[in-house]
Amino acid sequence: MRHRFTTAAAAGALFVMPISGFIAGTAAWPAQAEQKTCKRLPDGDKRPVVHTNATKFGAYDPHGDFSAQKDVATEALFLPWEDVELGTLQVADNYAHERNRKLLISIEPWSWNEDWRLSSDQLRRKVLAGDYDANIKAISAIIKTMKSPVIIRWGQEMEDKTGRFSWSDWPAQDYITAYKRVVDQFRADTPSVQVMWSPKGLDGLEKYYPGDSYVDIVGLSVFGLEAYDDKAYGGPKTFAEALEPGYKRVSHYGKPIWVAELGYEGCSDYLQSWMEAATAKNDKFPALKEVVYFNDRDVHPWPFDLGKPNWRVRDDTTTN
Repeated sequence: MRHRFTTAAAAGALFVMPISGFIAGTAAWPAQAEQKTCKRLPDGDKRPVVHTNATKFGAYDPHGDFSAQKDVATEALFLPWEDVELGTLQVADNYAHERNRKLLISIEPWSWNEDWRLSSDQLRRKVLAGDYDANIKAISAIIKTMKSPVIIRWGQEMEDKTGRFSWSDWPAQDYITAYKRVVDQFRADTPSVQVMWSPKGLDGLEKYYPGDSYVDIVGLSVFGLEAYDDKAYGGPKTFAEALEPGYKRVSHYGKPIWVAELGYEGCSDYLQSWMEAATAKNDKFPALKEVVYFNDRDVHPWPFDLGKPNWRVRDDTTTN
């Protein structure tokens, strides 16, 4: 198992991932909305409002913007299963434990070094052949020593067809077999670990459902970019409108639902709408238990030459 050091600005949020961002597959786009003047938030801080006795809140926070916030229930991090220094997981555990937070660990079955990545088919064949069993066991051995409650999220957004992730759009049964292989190892070592099955929320996700006994939580990805909404839909979408299609596709499983990745960017009215709605109680989403904010810049460009949105809650134009 090749290792390389991966660090970030904040001690407890150590791993950065490229996120997929937009929803693909729309056949036709509405005409572009007229250019409008964008009013920014006065204080430049767009962190979600955490409502009392409503949806819980967590964050992937490599910049430490939520380090002192008391109402953060979960510390999220991203981990490739090769080419990483696994000792940093202990640092993340200490950071979360000191703040009484759970750990949501998204394990990505590839290397973040693009020169070392396999093709989708090569990766699929090697995973099914057991070539990565040692990687799974090495991570699991660290997880079982942790003090914080742990949720494992493996191979997210598996139904996406854009080619963004090497494990996406595999034959469904192959993905399920691989997913179960990972889950079985973690549960054998740490019976208390919870497992999140985390599709993007697109049509066809049901093919990849591994069965009730292999899912403790369902995670979805929800991102709002006002400039994209204007060009793709002719106007802004609310948080509820963005969440609803995916929520409807997974609610019948009867599992707790999280927004495992949340981000938004736009003008002040758009931002304030999402900020207020993200953790607010909404009778349309009774199974929604937590939202996890992705507090960093996207590394994947969006359509319409919109570049890489900055989801970070602070208005920091120096962020790369």
